[in-house]
Amino acid sequence: MPRIDRADHRPASWEQRLRAFGYAGRPHTSVRDRLVVPFPEPGSRLWRRVGLSPVSAFRLARWSGWGGPLLVALLSGLPRFWRLGSPRAVVFDETYYAKDAWSLLRLGYEGTWPDREIADPQLLAHPQLIPLSDTGSFVAHPPTGKWVIALGEWMFGLTPFGWRFMTAVLGTLSVLMLCRIGRRLFRSTLLGCLAGALMAVDGLHYVMSRTALLDLVVMFFVLAAFGCLLIDRDHARARLAAALPAPEDGRVRPDGHTGDHAGTGVRPWRIAAGLFLGLAASTKWNGLYFLAFFVLLTLLWDVGARRVAGARRPYRAVLRKDLGWSVLSLVPVAVVTYLVTWTGWFLSDNGYGRHWADGRGGTWSWIPAPLRSLWHYEYGVYQFNVGLHTPHKFESNPWSWLVLGRPVLFRYESPKPGREGCHTAIDCTQTILALGTPLLWWSACCALVYLLYRWSLRRDWRSGAVLCAVGAGHLPWFLYQDRTIFSFYAVAFVPYLCLAVTMMLGALLGPPGATGERRALGAVAAGVLVLLIVWNFIYFFPAYSGQTIPYADWRARMWLDTWI
Repeated sequence: MPRIDRADHRPASWEQRLRAFGYAGRPHTSVRDRLVVPFPEPGSRLWRRVGLSPVSAFRLARWSGWGGPLLVALLSGLPRFWRLGSPRAVVFDETYYAKDAWSLLRLGYEGTWPDREIADPQLLAHPQLIPLSDTGSFVAHPPTGKWVIALGEWMFGLTPFGWRFMTAVLGTLSVLMLCRIGRRLFRSTLLGCLAGALMAVDGLHYVMSRTALLDLVVMFFVLAAFGCLLIDRDHARARLAAALPAPEDGRVRPDGHTGDHAGTGVRPWRIAAGLFLGLAASTKWNGLYFLAFFVLLTLLWDVGARRVAGARRPYRAVLRKDLGWSVLSLVPVAVVTYLVTWTGWFLSDNGYGRHWADGRGGTWSWIPAPLRSLWHYEYGVYQFNVGLHTPHKFESNPWSWLVLGRPVLFRYESPKPGREGCHTAIDCTQTILALGTPLLWWSACCALVYLLYRWSLRRDWRSGAVLCAVGAGHLPWFLYQDRTIFSFYAVAFVPYLCLAVTMMLGALLGPPGATGERRALGAVAAGVLVLLIVWNFIYFFPAYSGQTIPYADWRARMWLDTWI
């Protein structure tokens, strides 16, 4: 029997049936509210229930927009800084970046070091020996990420704590940023803090926050750029909404002339995004792919804004009014930023290839010699990177990254009984395994499918933004499947996997129009999944942090044979 609507005794439509679950048709809202969805007023009911006065409860609710993210960041920072100098060793590729960072600090460019078998023990010895030569060395990556590492070494010396300090700082700050980004994206402080909390308990993000490698630095600058673009989107759409004529009845409607011709003014947040994307690209070149994807993303956002405002030809309006600012604010700013990061090399005499173009003629001789020398150097770096085919035990294909097919073992030690905290009768294990929290990543695979549905069939711009960022971090690596690549490169798009899982959890919680029973069931399902992810991180924590555990306990954590 079909359900009967009691008001008119007619069978309920499919939209009315869905209303019980909160998925009925969109309400008719003002065009201004469609352009810039307002933040809901913070609720204070929870704080009143714990005994606070209405005024105090309201103030605390207002402060939660920053208080919640700051608390999540603080809790995430504690394990990241806990025993940061341990192990007192050069872990994995720290042997390159920690040394290059010190060289930049002392010389302004990358000097030459002896082989790692000689230099690493000298750096860890008492007294310490620093066998740095001022002869320029060919390096495979631009300098910004190493300058970031060098800041920690400037404060705390060339020690494990010193060269890991800044990645721990950026890892903690990225959690704070993701909380705020999620809040702006979902218009919910709760969901924003949930996104940050999920990243705080991701194993790959945790390990990379405690290791002096470049990929987490790329992640930080790209995430900052993504946040700037979100703020720019809101501000530009607010200016467009303010330009719409207000009729006497007070209900703002689309206006073709305004949509086609209104300008959005200077866009400083987009300029800031260009700066951060330049810093990302000058850390590792995969930051360039984020620049290309984000330029396209912002143009599509502008098209959508003008269509909502009533533009008759939104693409033409964007070409006339927005394209110039988009290109000028992102690409040239990123290029200039990239060049500025090479200042130390430009000012040097001994930097690798610094004077290659001096005295050379030819077609391009009108370009300043230092720029031609840098171009020649960078071309050699490009040839090296695309031609890197050295087999490695822990290399992996990008097809396997999302399902955690082949993590990277940064460090493995087997303490004997009675040594280094091994209290068993058999050997123990100390590992630093760059492995994402399994339940989080496998949930993210499902969440990405959900976001594809939301973007393709429901035209949800938030899903499109998250998918764009994941694609920018993941898809380009499929072009280099013959190159030696590693799964820890995926840390660059970890924040967006956490946003995807958060969006899926928000759908489980149910929309505002859902029934109380539906919301309760959704809260239980979402809460169980979050608790399982947290438990999963705690369970793998010894394998992430280099703690001494019995070999049998470590082996039990290797759920897949490909993890060994």
